[in-house]
Amino acid sequence: MWTTEHTAETVSPPSAVWWALRALHEGRIGYEGADEYVLHGPFEVGTRMSVTPAGQETFDSTIVELVEGSAYADETVYGDLVLRFRHLLVPAGAGTRVTHRLEIDGAGADDVGPELGPQIAGDFPEAMRRLFEAAEGAPHDQPTDA
Repeated sequence: MWTTEHTAETVSPPSAVWWALRALHEGRIGYEGADEYVLHGPFEVGTRMSVTPAGQETFDSTIVELVEGSAYADETVYGDLVLRFRHLLVPAGAGTRVTHRLEIDGAGADDVGPELGPQIAGDFPEAMRRLFEAAEGAPHDQPTDA
């Protein structure tokens, strides 16, 4: 298995970051250069979604972990590889610490990961910055599960 991650903090509370993360993956919000998401069912474990990275072909992914307000992960099967994208939200003072992790597993992951992984994860810092911007604009009366 090959992994990489990016961690950053925001002054936004976990509920606002969760709202933004969920809204992004439900296709309700976006920004220039962001992946586009189309859910094929409810926002829950087992639901498939279509993901279209900017300028690339659409692929399918499946939600494999969802702990309301604190953890989200989806997996994409790419040949013999499984790519798992995971977000962990942890309260940090009045704000939130978020870790975005990429795990590449499967046959040849240790060989392919060092080349493929940085290409995929290269935008994690910018994507996190944009997520935090969306969280800052989250509706204050918005429940985390909507």
